[in-house]
Amino acid sequence: MCAFWCVMLPALGGYMLASLYLLKNPHILHKRKCMGFYCVHISHRGGCGERIESTMDAFSHAVELGTQMFELDCHLTFDGYVVVSHDENLLRQTGHDISISSLRLQDLPLYKQRLEVTFHPGHYSRGSDRKFALLEDVFRKFPKVPISIEIKENNNQLIEKVSELVKFYQREKITVWASLNSNIMSKCHKMNGDMPYSFSMYRGVLLLLLYYSGLLPFVPLGESLLQFYLPRIFNRTFIPENNLLRNRVIVTLIDKVTMRKSLFKHLAARGIQVHLFVCNTDEDIRAAFQMGATGIMTDYPSLLSSYLLRNT
Repeated sequence: MCAFWCVMLPALGGYMLASLYLLKNPHILHKRKCMGFYCVHISHRGGCGERIESTMDAFSHAVELGTQMFELDCHLTFDGYVVVSHDENLLRQTGHDISISSLRLQDLPLYKQRLEVTFHPGHYSRGSDRKFALLEDVFRKFPKVPISIEIKENNNQLIEKVSELVKFYQREKITVWASLNSNIMSKCHKMNGDMPYSFSMYRGVLLLLLYYSGLLPFVPLGESLLQFYLPRIFNRTFIPENNLLRNRVIVTLIDKVTMRKSLFKHLAARGIQVHLFVCNTDEDIRAAFQMGATGIMTDYPSLLSSYLLRNT
């Protein structure tokens, strides 16, 4: 037994020292990723705190205020059009309890005249534009703006059509696959491997396990972005459906486990951008940057622009 520990303790100590050194110096083992964009200012659903979410008016307004990237979600209509919409069911957004997939494009209802901001309860967005936007229209009007597209549905036709639009408008380097679901993400990446992609939920958990075990510096990563909630928002601005996230102790634990500055610095050094969301106050923005976020996602593009102007 003594001989065993005489061997194991030095080996374990050497492993820990090597892991810590490589965590701070990842360039020794990994070539830094060269992305087609680097974005600090990201508008969540096009900046849905200031205009009706995911409308062309919202995207235009965000660009005017200096946003560098859009975050959006897509769904497919019954007649095969890719529509920009966070929800597949339109009850929250329009008041009509009906799904996008059951409607033809021409039959989509308008957004409500005012829409509550999901991550800022009690606050509402308004705008003259209440029409659902087509992804193609967004691509056409904003050809140089990077976009993160979250695919929520395990729908092969939707994934294929998004990929076709990305290829047609030659946006492979500035359009990101995003999905919490690993199966969906796998299909997206297989459909179009030229597009960068973000961590799924499973891969995010694996990332944390690798980090805490010390293995992360030794493992190659295919992802180009980590997009993750700033956990503190759950305690203040948004009550999710998941009962676990209604518990302040659980949320605090998630915050302690996930918000690791050394992890984010390591990813950034490997060329993997870290976007934290949804930051709707100066305090949230400041906290995210202090944690090592390379980009901030917000519902209020004017707020983020003002913060950056005052702090850069």
